[in-house]
Amino acid sequence: MTSENVLLLHYSAPPVAGGVQAVLEAQARVLLEGGFRVGVAAGLGDPAALPTGAELILIPEMDSAHREIRAISNSLEEGDVPPAFEPMVARLYTQLEAALPGFKAIVIHNVLTRHLNLPLTAALARLAEKGLLPHSIAWCHDFSWSSPHSHSKVHPGYPWDLLRTPLPGTTYVTISAARQRELAGVLNVPEETIQVVYNGIDPQSVLGLSSAGLELADRLELWQADPFLLMPVCVAQAKNIELAIHTAVALRKTASDPRVVVTGSPDSHEAGDLAYYQELLDLRRALGLERQFRFVYECGPSPEEPLLLEPAQVGELLRLADLVYLPSRREGFGVPVLEAGLAGIPLVCSSRVPAANEIASGDVVILPEDVTAEQSARLILGLLEANPMSRLRRQVRRDLTWRAIFERQLRPLLAGSKAGLSGG
Repeated sequence: MTSENVLLLHYSAPPVAGGVQAVLEAQARVLLEGGFRVGVAAGLGDPAALPTGAELILIPEMDSAHREIRAISNSLEEGDVPPAFEPMVARLYTQLEAALPGFKAIVIHNVLTRHLNLPLTAALARLAEKGLLPHSIAWCHDFSWSSPHSHSKVHPGYPWDLLRTPLPGTTYVTISAARQRELAGVLNVPEETIQVVYNGIDPQSVLGLSSAGLELADRLELWQADPFLLMPVCVAQAKNIELAIHTAVALRKTASDPRVVVTGSPDSHEAGDLAYYQELLDLRRALGLERQFRFVYECGPSPEEPLLLEPAQVGELLRLADLVYLPSRREGFGVPVLEAGLAGIPLVCSSRVPAANEIASGDVVILPEDVTAEQSARLILGLLEANPMSRLRRQVRRDLTWRAIFERQLRPLLAGSKAGLSGG
């Protein structure tokens, strides 16, 4: 598929700090990753601060702190339209008209609902009237007409009424249902005509994931996992991995999309471990669990080149996991107990783990002797569902990363273009 140009527009762009600038940067990044070509139009910014591949279009008069714009805004806040207003609208109109060709969609951040650069708002409205704006999405974070801090700075009539008049042919988006209700009142439109798209996060930066860790999480499909159980153990009979496989079967019956991941490898010098690993692969195949139960060992470039994780990479998976699962038949100590404690995630383990009995007694869930897979699954799900932060963690990982928001909401919004906007 051929990629299409998308223009993101705001008063300023990174490295200027601010919540809107952070959202704009995140949108630029996921659009580029999704195969789109991205332009950023702003009055102030630095291309080095944008994701690689984004084009910065600088129009100084778009900056709300531009000297001439600030003078015009000071008069407008007092209720006076200064003589310089219309010439500035014409200047911005001309510069934007020259910048727009080739873009199939434009995402306008805050400019259609904030009073900080009304000549820019008016120029965009005039371009829309002339049919010169591409498919337009108004991404509305704040609204001057309903803000207790800004309401005194807007006045009935033109140009202030532009901020409470829907721009024809434009899709309006707010960042919460509360803001959706507020904007519906400002624009005097039904709430359902305004879409809600929550802000997201970048898990790589929040969780400190390396590029290799992010790639592994993608390969294991961990973002969709609900829940994600980590077994930071080697592949050996003592680890009772076959119980974990059957537990995954039981989880699949009730959980939305479980994932169980074993981080370690079989000992290549132990024929018994290699045979056990093959038995586990055969069992997994027979149960149809290739997606839900994964060995990191099998995720290398080829079967002849398996993947062996460093401790730091295991730590990355721990930061992503919902729970550490350790149904071992025997352990000399049980380091995963300490790993789970430091990562701050729940641990479910057998009674054969000394570290659980001697160090974490009362702080972990101990499996009964001769536990069945169904009992194990019920204990795991009960523990996770009883923990509100665990529920929030899974929801954020699944639904509120910028990549998830792009795929589920931003891409469809852009595909609403009459030009048939597409990425990839």
